Amino acid sequence: MVQIAPRIAVDPEIRSGRPVILGTRVPVELVIGKLAGGMTIDAVMVEYELSREDVLAALGYAAQLLANDLTRAVA
Repeated sequence: MVQIAPRIAVDPEIRSGRPVILGTRVPVELVIGKLAGGMTIDAVMVEYELSREDVLAALGYAAQLLANDLTRAVA
């Protein structure tokens, strides 16, 4: 397992190497998707047995990916 961001890790043996919350099998994309779908941070914490810091780390990791994204509109 390799920690790629605070509280975020990847391991080829867990979820086919997709980023997960460190120490769990909960994918970052699942956490972000649930929040985008309207779940509250508290509801995600309870549903997936995560801490507030875990959920915020998933948001931070997603923001970091977007900040490094090279997709741009062209005219």
